[in-house]
Amino acid sequence: MAVYEPLDFNQPQNKLTEVADAIRKQQFARNDYQLGKQYGATSPDAMSDGDEKGKGTGVFLDTLRGGSSLDAAERKNEIKINQYQFDKPYQVPGT
Repeated sequence: MAVYEPLDFNQPQNKLTEVADAIRKQQFARNDYQLGKQYGATSPDAMSDGDEKGKGTGVFLDTLRGGSSLDAAERKNEIKINQYQFDKPYQVPGT
């Protein structure tokens, strides 16, 4: 039968631990999403408003208007070479 020993996650007190603790505090200070303003589908960083962060529109499965600024530019670029457009729809041969 297996014997389980309790895990000890305490770190030794040395220079590396000091530096890691200081950097960890700095990183947590950058967190935009505290209890008062949690991240969700309609958060400013989630919305597709022309920056590189947001991807969504807040509307369920809205893929036409969503995406970051890079996605929108690429979508416009791909439409240029799309041979099946509204005035030239795809058709199955023989129909």
